[in-house]
Amino acid sequence: MLTKLTVIRWLLVALLVVFRIQQARSGASDHKYKPNDEVPIYANKVGPFHNPSETYRFFDLPFCLPAHLKEKPEALGEVLNGDRLVSAPYKLPFMVEKDSEVVCRKTLTKEEVSKFRSAVAKDYYFQMYYDDLPFWGFLGKVEKDKTDPSEEKYYLFKHLHFDIHYNKDRVIEINAKADPNAVVDLTEDKEVEVEFLYTVRWKETEVPYESRMEKYSQSLAQPHHLEIHWFSIINSCVTVLLLTGFLATILMRVLKNDFVKYAHDEEAADDQEESGWKYIHGDVFRYPKYKSLFAAALGSGTQLFSLALFIFGLALVGVFYPYNRGALFTALVVIYALTSGIAGYTAASFYHQLEGTNWVRNLLLTGCLFCGPLFLTFCFLNTVAIAYTATAALPFGTIVVIVLIWTLVTSPLLLLGGIAGKNSKAEFQAPVRTTKYPREIPPLPWYRQTIPQMAMAGFLPFSAIYIELYYIFASVWGHMIYTIYSILFIVFIILLIVTAFITVALTYFQLAAEDHEWWWRSFLCGGSTGVFIYGYCLYYYYERSDMSGFMQTSFFFGYMACICYGFFLMLGTVGFRAALFFVRHIYRSIKCE
Repeated sequence: MLTKLTVIRWLLVALLVVFRIQQARSGASDHKYKPNDEVPIYANKVGPFHNPSETYRFFDLPFCLPAHLKEKPEALGEVLNGDRLVSAPYKLPFMVEKDSEVVCRKTLTKEEVSKFRSAVAKDYYFQMYYDDLPFWGFLGKVEKDKTDPSEEKYYLFKHLHFDIHYNKDRVIEINAKADPNAVVDLTEDKEVEVEFLYTVRWKETEVPYESRMEKYSQSLAQPHHLEIHWFSIINSCVTVLLLTGFLATILMRVLKNDFVKYAHDEEAADDQEESGWKYIHGDVFRYPKYKSLFAAALGSGTQLFSLALFIFGLALVGVFYPYNRGALFTALVVIYALTSGIAGYTAASFYHQLEGTNWVRNLLLTGCLFCGPLFLTFCFLNTVAIAYTATAALPFGTIVVIVLIWTLVTSPLLLLGGIAGKNSKAEFQAPVRTTKYPREIPPLPWYRQTIPQMAMAGFLPFSAIYIELYYIFASVWGHMIYTIYSILFIVFIILLIVTAFITVALTYFQLAAEDHEWWWRSFLCGGSTGVFIYGYCLYYYYERSDMSGFMQTSFFFGYMACICYGFFLMLGTVGFRAALFFVRHIYRSIKCE
């Protein structure tokens, strides 16, 4: 117990150090300024509003270049998030107002006009950071031609208005609005003279510095009526819990009748033929096929479950506040690397309990079971991003850092955990003896086959989370900011409870039908919710979003496939553990010859 607490303590210390480093790198100052002091402003990226993964460097479009173009050093999570901050062409000193200040005058060539027109047609937006405060704006607008309504006119905004709020010596808020009347017509392919301007206005506010980020969570993250959101979640949870309670009551009564029946049978004639789940007591603990793969799946699922718990812990203590750039990605990479020992220990220990001998192959399988598909998906999608010259393409240096983390942290911890698991003296605890030869499984109706059972198992847990899925998808694949982690944690706990229960119920009915091959079935039924989530991806893409284009589509379905696969492994592990506990309990409660 002391060893586990020590490991957890060191893990938390490492995470705090990482986030301290990230926070130190995120700001260029202590955020206190005097009048006329330069306040850092960085241009981040541009891209189609409806394709959040398809973003490009700000100066991929022919904007005015600053006198000294400088790239801002970025942490690992910021790079993974697609942030590429560079010096912006605007100068916004503290408490200095400006009227129609000229950024630059330039002649746009035909190629540059075509670039801007394409950007305006695709509803491009820009993102910048001023004193670490994000703000956005659109590049232009599309209007119907007044003389010919069938034709469209493309206009580029050339005058930005900055409204900045301050409290004493701190910047509190910034908004950027384009002057809708100061535009340049880009409809025709011809050279255009343009003068880019900006205006700055300062206003005093009483909002404290500590609350300046609340604006983003209030305006973007939560729905317009939070009460409706809570009501929907509670309604969904109550419905699922009622269904679960109903099934639990039935299952308990059936089990009670079984116990009474089997106790009565033992007192009756010895030649009476057994039936039901007691009939297969000599086969129910027979080790599953492909036990190395099964142990590896349990190890990976346990690691992902640990990862989810740590992420929830950090979220609930406020680490992932809005626009803490890259914090979530940093946490995912670091925690996944540090928890690889859990995967190695769980897989090797369980493989040893199943009397497996080739533990090296088992560890390799554990290390590659989730990371392998993720790596292949990343290679394909990173190639697509490179072809599009998008900011989602990771630089070579970042890839080297990730490879080093895998080589120097993940692999050694996986190996150490595997050695500890291999040397553990734990034995598989089976309350009944396993016979030498397996019984033949009787013919089963179609609805007791694996696929129909998975469909039944996945539906109930999915119904507990589908309402919350919309808000998560709108945050990950949109511009909504998710901050209500308490609701998400409640939904996650209910998801685990319902997954465990429905797997136990289906395992009982499987054993009652004298089908003793429940090991893999319980894992597949528990993880089937991941398949339902991927089905929801199709619905969300075509019905609830405006995403389009090959890059955005491949990113959405590619990375969601990896996430759903992770859910499959994690919930499959939860389902199997619950089923194993249940099967041990019922066979320990009866006398078997």
